[in-house]
Amino acid sequence: MSDMILIATSAAKLWHLVPLLTAVSLVYAATRHEELGPIAGHAARFAIWIVVFMAIVFGVIQGIEWMM
Repeated sequence: MSDMILIATSAAKLWHLVPLLTAVSLVYAATRHEELGPIAGHAARFAIWIVVFMAIVFGVIQGIEWMM
C-alpha cells in the first residue's frame, strides 16, 4: 500500500516540471534576444533540449539500475 502512495506522490511532483521548464526556457531565451519571436523560438528549442537531456539521463540511470 505504501508503494502505491510513493508512486502517486512521485508522479504528482512531475507536474511541477512544466512551469519550471517554461520559466527557465523563457528566461534563458530572453537573455539572448530582445524581440518576442526569437525569444519564443529559442525557448521552445531550449525546452526540447532540456527534455531530451533529462530523458537521456533517466535512461542511463535506469540502465545502470537494470544491470545491478
